[in-house]
Amino acid sequence: MDKLLAEIRACRICEKFLPNQPNPILMASASSKIAIVGQAPGQVVDRTGIPWDDKSGERLRTWLGVCKNEFYDPALFALIPMGFCYPGKGKSGDLPPRKECAPAWHSKLFNLMPKLQTIILIGAYAQHYYLQGKEKKTLTETVKSFQEYLPKYFVLPHPSPRNNIWLRKNEWFDLTVLPQLKNTIAKNKKAE
Repeated sequence: MDKLLAEIRACRICEKFLPNQPNPILMASASSKIAIVGQAPGQVVDRTGIPWDDKSGERLRTWLGVCKNEFYDPALFALIPMGFCYPGKGKSGDLPPRKECAPAWHSKLFNLMPKLQTIILIGAYAQHYYLQGKEKKTLTETVKSFQEYLPKYFVLPHPSPRNNIWLRKNEWFDLTVLPQLKNTIAKNKKAE
């Protein structure tokens, strides 16, 4: 795993498309039990080099019911974005994650995580890639149908503050999805 992580951190396959120098950001271990597959690092995370080290990460940790120490324990969580580097700014937020990363590296990472129990797919990019046509017409419908993808996948919207309106419109998310998510995380934490 250490060799693969070093290779990924040295990756330059999409360098010419990035606004900054390549800075692949991820965390994984052969003992990781839960993988969180997000989109791509934002500007704050690109600066700090720490996955989910921003407002989105704060909300995600609340959703999961874990503290920072648990979240950054690679024996528990692998933090693997669809695109490992900050993709740049778009018209209404960051650009989509680069398409080169997941096909180049994800299966190699997952093959080295034999204890993996659950893969949390955050946002439409991760859901489209991993659910391979089994996602619903909208992200909202996919998240409402989260139980269809269990136990392997747990689908979530992005925890970004940009999704505050979505969260207010979809109160069922707090009432039905988050309790099940916290329960799933608790079970994985206890699993040996």
